[in-house]
Amino acid sequence: MRKNTKFFQFLKSLKFRLILLILVIATVPSLILSMGIMRYYESRAVTIRAGEVLSQAKILANKIAASEYMSMGNVRSGTIQAQIDLLTKIYDGRVIIVDKNFKIYCDTYNLDDNKTIIAEEVMRSFKGVDVTNYDAENHYIEMTIPISDPEDSTGTVVGVMLVSVSTDNIELNRIYLSKMATIIQMIVMPVMLFFGILLILYNVRPLSLLSDGIGAIRDGYGAESLQVNNYTETRQICKRFNEMIGRMKVMDDTRQEFVSNVSHELKTPLTSMKVLADSINSMPDAPKEMYQDFMADITGEIERETKIINDLLSLVRMDKSAADLNIASVNINEMIEQILKRLQPIADRQRVELVLESFRPVTAEVDEVKLTLAFTNLVENAIKYNRSDGEGWVRVSLNADHQYMFVKVQDSGIGIPEEALDQIYERFYRVDKSHSREIGGTGLGLAITRSAILMHRGAIKAHSVVGEGTTFDVRIPLNYIA
Repeated sequence: MRKNTKFFQFLKSLKFRLILLILVIATVPSLILSMGIMRYYESRAVTIRAGEVLSQAKILANKIAASEYMSMGNVRSGTIQAQIDLLTKIYDGRVIIVDKNFKIYCDTYNLDDNKTIIAEEVMRSFKGVDVTNYDAENHYIEMTIPISDPEDSTGTVVGVMLVSVSTDNIELNRIYLSKMATIIQMIVMPVMLFFGILLILYNVRPLSLLSDGIGAIRDGYGAESLQVNNYTETRQICKRFNEMIGRMKVMDDTRQEFVSNVSHELKTPLTSMKVLADSINSMPDAPKEMYQDFMADITGEIERETKIINDLLSLVRMDKSAADLNIASVNINEMIEQILKRLQPIADRQRVELVLESFRPVTAEVDEVKLTLAFTNLVENAIKYNRSDGEGWVRVSLNADHQYMFVKVQDSGIGIPEEALDQIYERFYRVDKSHSREIGGTGLGLAITRSAILMHRGAIKAHSVVGEGTTFDVRIPLNYIA
């Protein structure tokens, strides 16, 4: 069973297919070339033989027309008859002389004397046309030549000469050449196949090195990167593989950091609650006011823990496939107005002016719940990380063209350093950890926002100047792209 499995694996391998390719390349062209050469030889040899016979036959026909051979009756002697017999012997053929009455005057085989012959070729030759045919199946050339005196100005045809010439010697030579070609092929093809297999094994060796290198990296015994630079293709594969490995390492580091951050973020409120609870337990006679303060602090930590868990659950839902989106046609103007209405109390407490600019009515195919969460996070961050001197403002603008809607959230807040702009969408990342913890941030809001926007096939970009404010530009297709 194991041998059969290995055999089937070999049949599906690149080596086997390349060997088949070499075999086809070594066999098919040589067979086609051999057949072509044989056919060319036969055609060329027949043409030469026919030309020779036709030339001699015409000379003899002219001599017959100029002599009294056609009027000698049954006399089969003389110079002309000797020449006819000689032509028959030289070319291993048969000559038939037909007179003007379509009777056979002379047959060198003595089979059809005095018989009448009416054939298409004979009729055409009586009109002065030379006719030549080759019978490849029976291996002979047949030709008819008109007999007319070249000195007769009228060109009167007095008879027809039929000449049949055997081509058995041409066929024997063709068979001999075919056998020689077969022998040469039987010698050359195994040699070509042998060296072809060696060449294939040598050229596919880098693929084995790639496989071994990947296996070594997988098992942890290889180098940190794959290097097989035999060919341009293997070099490109190694480059892409190393990039993938690097990306996977980054993802693994991110995952470990995420788990560590989740553990830390969830543990911190629990630790605070335990400290507060231990403090209460250690003071059984503490005044009621102190108990109330401690319980208020514990309640705050519970709310913070709940917010972290809710944000984590939202992020998990965002990480699912876009098939979970509940797409519907939504009035975006009303949706953003509702968001700002809910956040207005927070803006009032922070003494931040909240402004909405709608340039035109916008309706889009979106998941209202997820997109509301995304825009809420953007506006809420803009309010919370704003100035605290009563001069802060947040402007939300909505616009659209024939294809996209554009939402801009601009604030006059503390800003984000340029080097941190590429990291603000990472989970639990905070530009200012102490300030974020003071205002209750979990570090998950922008990660949730970005996931929701990407699920809608949109894009988000941030521009910021420290101390002056931050602008988030969001672009989302009006029609959902599945």
